[in-house]
This record gives sequence, structure tokens and C-alpha cells, in this order.
Amino acid sequence: HVQLVESGGGSVQAGGSLRLSCAVSRYTYSSSCVGWFRQAPGKEREGVAAVSTGGGRTYYVDSVKGRFTISQDNAENAVYLQLNSLEPEDTAMYYCARRFDDCRGLGTPLRKNSYKYWGQGTQVTVS
Repeated sequence: HVQLVESGGGSVQAGGSLRLSCAVSRYTYSSSCVGWFRQAPGKEREGVAAVSTGGGRTYYVDSVKGRFTISQDNAENAVYLQLNSLEPEDTAMYYCARRFDDCRGLGTPLRKNSYKYWGQGTQVTVS
């Protein structure tokens, strides 16, 4: 059973930083794609960043390039999302998700419908 657990959310002022963590159970070193998504009230869930855990390729939505960084720690079975220079528009519930490819085989890794396994989310509030 694949489980993902997010942590690290909180409330910060604009310009601040947070580091989100996604703990992945049954983690395998081979082809796996882990993505971070966010959903603000009344809005669609959007892809923010993704990483191929085998090859280390990273992907970002344009609105977060240069501010957010996705990384992985295979020894800890975890994927992280560093959020810097936060803006009120970044306020949302943040989710991590996993699919079993190298972030290329199933199409763009920022498409939510391509993921089967999801965590419960962690709230980020920027004021």
C-alpha cells in the first residue's frame, strides 16, 4: 500500500520561507515520479513541481520558478519542497502525489489526473 504524508506547512508573512516534506512509504529507487500540487479555495488543483526519483529530473510551473525548489532524499524516502519568497497568492493546501514512471512516460508530471496516490495535504498560509 502506497502512502504519502505531508508536513511542514504553516503561516508565514510575505517574503518568508517554508520547507514542506513528503514521506513516501514503499519507496523504490527505480522509476517513480513525485509531484507537489496545491489547491486554493475555489480554484483547481494545480501542479507546482515534480521530480523523478531515479533520474533527479525536476519540473516547475512557471509561477514558482526561481522561488521553489524540489529535492529528494532517497535514504530518507522523502521528497521536499522549499518555498522561498512566498507571496499571498501561494496560500493553498499543498499535496504530494506519486506515480510510477520517470516523469516522462505518462506525460507532463504537472498534470494532476496522471497521479494515482495522494497525501492528505498540508496548509500554507501567506499574509
